[in-house]
Amino acid sequence: MLPYPSGHGAHAEFVLAPARALVHKPPGLDHVQAGALPLASLTAWQALVERAQIRAGQRVLIHGAAGGVGHLAVQIARDRGAVVIGTASAAKHDYLREIGAHELLDYRTTAFDAELSDVDVVLDTVGGEVTNRSLTVLRPGGTLVTLMPTGREVLVDEARRHGIRVVGMLADADRGGMQAVSDMVRRGALRPKLDRVFPMSAAAQAHTRAESGDAFGKVVLVPD
Repeated sequence: MLPYPSGHGAHAEFVLAPARALVHKPPGLDHVQAGALPLASLTAWQALVERAQIRAGQRVLIHGAAGGVGHLAVQIARDRGAVVIGTASAAKHDYLREIGAHELLDYRTTAFDAELSDVDVVLDTVGGEVTNRSLTVLRPGGTLVTLMPTGREVLVDEARRHGIRVVGMLADADRGGMQAVSDMVRRGALRPKLDRVFPMSAAAQAHTRAESGDAFGKVVLVPD
Protein backbone atom coordinates (compact mmCIF):
# COMPACT_ATOMS: atom_id res chain seq x y z
CA MET A 1 0.00 0.00 0.00
CA LEU A 2 1.21 3.48 -0.86
CA PRO A 3 0.74 6.47 1.50
CA TYR A 4 1.01 8.93 -1.41
CA PRO A 5 4.77 9.64 -1.19
CA SER A 6 4.70 12.29 -3.93
CA GLY A 7 2.87 14.59 -1.53
CA HIS A 8 -0.29 15.32 -3.48
CA GLY A 9 -1.39 12.10 -5.14
CA ALA A 10 -2.32 11.46 -8.75
CA HIS A 11 -4.64 9.47 -11.00
CA ALA A 12 -2.46 6.93 -12.76
CA GLU A 13 -2.25 3.21 -13.45
CA PHE A 14 1.41 3.17 -12.42
CA VAL A 15 3.48 5.35 -10.10
CA LEU A 16 7.11 5.38 -8.97
CA ALA A 17 7.57 5.40 -5.22
CA PRO A 18 10.47 4.97 -2.80
CA ALA A 19 10.51 1.60 -1.05
CA ARG A 20 10.51 3.32 2.34
CA ALA A 21 6.99 4.62 1.61
CA LEU A 22 5.47 1.16 1.01
CA VAL A 23 3.93 -1.47 3.24
CA HIS A 24 2.55 -4.85 2.28
CA LYS A 25 -1.15 -5.17 1.50
CA PRO A 26 -2.80 -6.86 4.48
CA PRO A 27 -4.15 -10.34 3.77
CA GLY A 28 -7.92 -10.45 3.60
CA LEU A 29 -8.25 -7.26 1.56
CA ASP A 30 -8.53 -7.25 -2.22
CA HIS A 31 -6.72 -4.58 -4.20
CA VAL A 32 -9.75 -2.30 -4.44
CA GLN A 33 -10.30 -2.38 -0.69
CA ALA A 34 -6.58 -1.81 -0.10
CA GLY A 35 -6.73 1.15 -2.47
CA ALA A 36 -9.35 2.74 -0.23
CA LEU A 37 -7.04 2.79 2.77
CA PRO A 38 -3.78 4.72 2.43
CA LEU A 39 -4.67 8.42 2.31
CA ALA A 40 -7.91 8.25 4.30
CA SER A 41 -6.63 5.92 7.01
CA LEU A 42 -3.33 7.78 7.35
CA THR A 43 -5.24 11.05 7.72
CA ALA A 44 -7.40 9.55 10.49
CA TRP A 45 -4.40 7.93 12.21
CA GLN A 46 -2.26 11.05 12.19
CA ALA A 47 -5.15 13.26 13.30
CA LEU A 48 -6.21 11.13 16.25
CA VAL A 49 -3.11 9.24 17.35
CA GLU A 50 -0.27 11.61 16.48
CA ARG A 51 -1.83 15.08 16.64
CA ALA A 52 -4.55 14.63 19.28
CA GLN A 53 -2.81 11.76 21.10
CA ILE A 54 -6.12 10.22 22.12
CA ARG A 55 -6.20 7.99 25.17
CA ALA A 56 -8.52 5.32 26.51
CA GLY A 57 -11.63 6.76 28.12
CA GLN A 58 -11.53 10.10 26.33
CA ARG A 59 -14.64 11.42 24.61
CA VAL A 60 -13.91 11.84 20.90
CA LEU A 61 -16.34 13.54 18.52
CA ILE A 62 -15.94 12.72 14.82
CA HIS A 63 -17.79 14.91 12.33
CA GLY A 64 -18.72 13.23 9.08
CA ALA A 65 -18.36 9.86 10.79
CA ALA A 66 -19.64 7.87 7.80
CA GLY A 67 -17.36 9.53 5.26
CA GLY A 68 -14.11 8.31 3.75
CA VAL A 69 -11.92 9.55 6.62
CA GLY A 70 -14.64 9.51 9.26
CA HIS A 71 -15.55 5.81 9.20
CA LEU A 72 -11.89 4.87 9.55
CA ALA A 73 -11.44 7.41 12.35
CA VAL A 74 -14.34 5.81 14.23
CA GLN A 75 -12.58 2.45 14.13
CA ILE A 76 -9.20 3.88 15.13
CA ALA A 77 -10.68 5.81 18.07
CA ARG A 78 -12.62 2.76 19.23
CA ASP A 79 -9.47 0.63 19.02
CA ARG A 80 -7.62 3.14 21.21
CA GLY A 81 -10.32 2.78 23.90
CA ALA A 82 -12.03 6.13 23.35
CA VAL A 83 -15.73 6.86 23.81
CA VAL A 84 -16.68 7.56 20.19
CA ILE A 85 -19.34 10.11 19.26
CA GLY A 86 -20.21 10.63 15.62
CA THR A 87 -22.32 12.93 13.48
CA ALA A 88 -23.98 11.38 10.44
CA SER A 89 -27.40 11.06 8.85
CA ALA A 90 -29.72 8.64 10.65
CA ALA A 91 -29.64 6.05 7.84
CA LYS A 92 -25.95 5.45 8.56
CA HIS A 93 -26.21 5.02 12.32
CA ASP A 94 -26.62 1.24 12.38
CA TYR A 95 -23.40 0.76 10.44
CA LEU A 96 -21.51 3.21 12.65
CA ARG A 97 -22.66 1.38 15.77
CA GLU A 98 -21.41 -1.87 14.25
CA ILE A 99 -17.92 -0.44 13.78
CA GLY A 100 -17.68 1.02 17.26
CA ALA A 101 -19.49 4.35 17.68
CA HIS A 102 -21.03 4.69 21.14
CA GLU A 103 -23.19 7.77 20.56
CA LEU A 104 -24.57 9.17 17.31
CA LEU A 105 -26.23 12.42 16.34
CA ASP A 106 -28.15 13.11 13.14
CA TYR A 107 -26.70 16.43 11.96
CA ARG A 108 -29.83 17.05 9.87
CA THR A 109 -32.13 17.14 12.88
CA THR A 110 -29.92 17.73 15.93
CA ALA A 111 -27.56 20.57 16.82
CA PHE A 112 -24.54 18.74 18.22
CA ASP A 113 -23.44 21.80 20.21
CA ALA A 114 -26.77 21.81 22.04
CA GLU A 115 -26.35 18.15 23.06
CA LEU A 116 -22.66 17.74 23.86
CA SER A 117 -20.15 19.13 26.33
CA ASP A 118 -16.83 18.15 27.94
CA VAL A 119 -15.53 16.49 24.78
CA ASP A 120 -11.80 15.80 24.85
CA VAL A 121 -11.08 15.67 21.11
CA VAL A 122 -12.97 16.75 17.99
CA LEU A 123 -11.99 15.58 14.51
CA ASP A 124 -13.49 18.02 12.02
CA THR A 125 -13.80 16.69 8.48
CA VAL A 126 -16.62 19.08 7.55
CA GLY A 127 -15.47 22.67 8.02
CA GLY A 128 -17.53 25.86 7.86
CA GLU A 129 -19.69 26.69 10.86
CA VAL A 130 -19.17 23.18 12.22
CA THR A 131 -15.55 24.03 12.95
CA ASN A 132 -16.41 27.10 15.02
CA ARG A 133 -19.31 25.43 16.83
CA SER A 134 -17.01 22.56 17.78
CA LEU A 135 -15.07 24.87 20.08
CA THR A 136 -18.12 25.15 22.33
CA VAL A 137 -18.33 21.41 23.06
CA LEU A 138 -14.68 20.94 24.01
CA ARG A 139 -13.52 21.00 27.59
CA PRO A 140 -10.71 23.38 28.58
CA GLY A 141 -7.51 21.66 27.51
CA GLY A 142 -9.29 19.79 24.72
CA THR A 143 -8.09 19.48 21.14
CA LEU A 144 -9.75 20.29 17.83
CA VAL A 145 -8.10 18.70 14.80
CA THR A 146 -9.44 20.19 11.59
CA LEU A 147 -8.77 19.10 8.02
CA MET A 148 -10.23 22.38 6.76
CA PRO A 149 -7.76 25.28 6.33
CA THR A 150 -10.20 28.18 5.84
CA GLY A 151 -10.16 30.74 8.66
CA ARG A 152 -7.79 28.70 10.78
CA GLU A 153 -5.87 31.72 12.15
CA VAL A 154 -9.02 33.33 13.57
CA LEU A 155 -10.08 29.96 14.96
CA VAL A 156 -6.76 29.47 16.75
CA ASP A 157 -7.02 32.87 18.43
CA GLU A 158 -10.57 32.16 19.61
CA ALA A 159 -9.62 28.70 20.85
CA ARG A 160 -6.66 30.01 22.79
CA ARG A 161 -8.97 32.23 24.82
CA HIS A 162 -10.84 29.12 25.92
CA GLY A 163 -7.77 27.00 26.64
CA ILE A 164 -8.36 24.78 23.61
CA ARG A 165 -5.69 23.55 21.22
CA VAL A 166 -6.42 23.71 17.48
CA VAL A 167 -4.41 21.60 15.07
CA GLY A 168 -4.76 21.92 11.30
CA MET A 169 -3.36 19.14 9.19
CA LEU A 170 -3.01 17.30 5.94
CA ALA A 171 -1.62 13.78 6.00
CA ASP A 172 2.11 13.26 5.48
CA ALA A 173 3.57 10.18 3.82
CA ASP A 174 4.60 7.97 6.74
CA ARG A 175 5.50 4.30 6.56
CA GLY A 176 5.16 3.88 10.33
CA GLY A 177 1.59 5.13 10.29
CA MET A 178 0.69 2.93 7.34
CA GLN A 179 2.21 -0.09 9.08
CA ALA A 180 0.09 0.64 12.15
CA VAL A 181 -3.00 0.79 9.93
CA SER A 182 -2.00 -2.45 8.21
CA ASP A 183 -1.56 -4.13 11.59
CA MET A 184 -5.06 -3.03 12.61
CA VAL A 185 -6.46 -4.62 9.46
CA ARG A 186 -4.56 -7.84 10.13
CA ARG A 187 -6.09 -8.23 13.58
CA GLY A 188 -9.58 -7.34 12.40
CA ALA A 189 -9.79 -3.92 14.05
CA LEU A 190 -10.09 -1.88 10.85
CA ARG A 191 -12.02 -2.43 7.65
CA PRO A 192 -12.63 0.05 4.82
CA LYS A 193 -16.17 0.54 3.52
CA LEU A 194 -16.50 1.19 -0.20
CA ASP A 195 -19.03 3.78 -1.26
CA ARG A 196 -18.62 3.52 -5.05
CA VAL A 197 -15.93 2.29 -7.41
CA PHE A 198 -15.32 4.29 -10.59
CA PRO A 199 -13.12 3.52 -13.61
CA MET A 200 -10.27 5.93 -14.30
CA SER A 201 -12.16 7.34 -17.27
CA ALA A 202 -14.89 8.51 -14.86
CA ALA A 203 -12.54 10.39 -12.52
CA ALA A 204 -14.64 13.55 -12.76
CA GLN A 205 -17.75 11.70 -11.58
CA ALA A 206 -15.74 10.16 -8.76
CA HIS A 207 -14.66 13.60 -7.56
CA THR A 208 -18.22 14.86 -7.77
CA ARG A 209 -19.38 11.96 -5.64
CA ALA A 210 -16.58 12.36 -3.09
CA GLU A 211 -17.23 16.11 -2.77
CA SER A 212 -21.02 15.78 -2.53
CA GLY A 213 -21.03 15.02 1.18
CA ASP A 214 -23.23 11.99 0.54
CA ALA A 215 -20.51 9.36 0.19
CA PHE A 216 -20.96 6.45 2.62
CA GLY A 217 -17.40 5.23 3.00
CA LYS A 218 -14.62 5.68 0.46
CA VAL A 219 -14.84 6.48 -3.25
CA VAL A 220 -12.23 4.50 -5.22
CA LEU A 221 -10.81 4.79 -8.73
CA VAL A 222 -9.63 1.68 -10.60
CA PRO A 223 -7.98 1.23 -14.02
CA ASP A 224 -10.35 0.91 -17.00
